[in-house]
Amino acid sequence: MTAVPATSITDPAWLRTQIGLAARRYGCARPAVLGTIWWYSASSVLVAPTVEALAKGQAVDPSLPAITLDVTDDGRLLDAHAARPPAGELGPAMSEALESAIATIEQVTGARAPALRAIATDSIANRLLWAGAPELAEPLLASIGGLPKPRYFDVGPAKVVHRASCCLIYQVGQPKCVSCPRQRPAERARRLRAAVTGT
Repeated sequence: MTAVPATSITDPAWLRTQIGLAARRYGCARPAVLGTIWWYSASSVLVAPTVEALAKGQAVDPSLPAITLDVTDDGRLLDAHAARPPAGELGPAMSEALESAIATIEQVTGARAPALRAIATDSIANRLLWAGAPELAEPLLASIGGLPKPRYFDVGPAKVVHRASCCLIYQVGQPKCVSCPRQRPAERARRLRAAVTGT
């Protein structure tokens, strides 16, 4: 495992290498598909330090120069670390970090920015849900701006993210995620209920 600066995401050469490693894991697929799959995982790791600190009533700098990523030899992003306090307002700094990453992914892979922004929303919403603070999702996303509004709904006793994004994993021969928006609502509800309640 290697520690790399999160600014690497905006380096087209580095990003092409990561997409190439993703192709080894997932098989042949269009670059736009691989870029979307990669960002679905990477965005969740990238926002984790900021939203987890926020859920604890703390603040860390979300800018790319302030974040270090733990990357495996096969290209998977396992964790992210940020220690310094933010230099300014959290929302605009997160917006700059996300938009810089999204612009490079769009340039390198052809994945469309609106889809990548929707993935970022769902990553933030999920991370706050896991941290026990889903009520912070809407104000945080509003402060970032330019991203879809986060949505949740209840499945039995559990709250889940009503996803706005699709990771496209099904386009590399794997099953659709339980919460995938590209399935009939009744089927998604059935699968989520089974996952949450076992019924």
